[in-house]
Amino acid sequence: MTSRDVLRLLFFALLVRPFLLVAIGLSVRHRERLPKDGPVIIAANHNSHLDTLALMALFPLAKLRKVRAVAAADYFLRNRWLKWLAVDLIGILPIERGTGRGGVDPLAQAVAALDAGDILILFPEGSRGEPEMRQAFKRGVGYIARRRPEIPVLPVFLRGFGKVLPKGDHLPVPFFCDVVIGEAMTGAGEGFMQRLEQAVDSLAGETPSPEWV
Repeated sequence: MTSRDVLRLLFFALLVRPFLLVAIGLSVRHRERLPKDGPVIIAANHNSHLDTLALMALFPLAKLRKVRAVAAADYFLRNRWLKWLAVDLIGILPIERGTGRGGVDPLAQAVAALDAGDILILFPEGSRGEPEMRQAFKRGVGYIARRRPEIPVLPVFLRGFGKVLPKGDHLPVPFFCDVVIGEAMTGAGEGFMQRLEQAVDSLAGETPSPEWV
């Protein structure tokens, strides 16, 4: 285990998990559907930077080094401090947004992580939206799923994190949050993205506030 791995374990054990369990009272439904090992793709709606931490914190500390959240390189690598926080401490997998430049495959690292048996966290909306408002899913997760159709895609619905730490804010406020884990999907093909969106929207109905736009 590297010093980076140890620092990540301490960060999640001493800060992230106590904050999620005590400060905001995180509720997790269907935890038994979480995979014990990869490769698997977790696809969730996205309202807050806390989404990544909450999903990673669902896994045992010993598994953290195999849980990778895909995030935008242009945002998280824009300065040295943010890069250290995102890549070294949290362990995100930075990828370039948009089409590949100069023949570079922007999804190559994500596919390689799956091939290495990692658990990959993806936010199909691409960026954080307004609290409790889902944006249309982009097709990146569909492209990855088609390249590795044997790897399951697990839909997850997140509620409340956009109110705890919305886009543009830096100070979290207490608010009850929910994570609802769906049934794994396989066989990406025609209509896959529509089925994924429907699966995430369906999970929203299992939260205390079923209203979902």
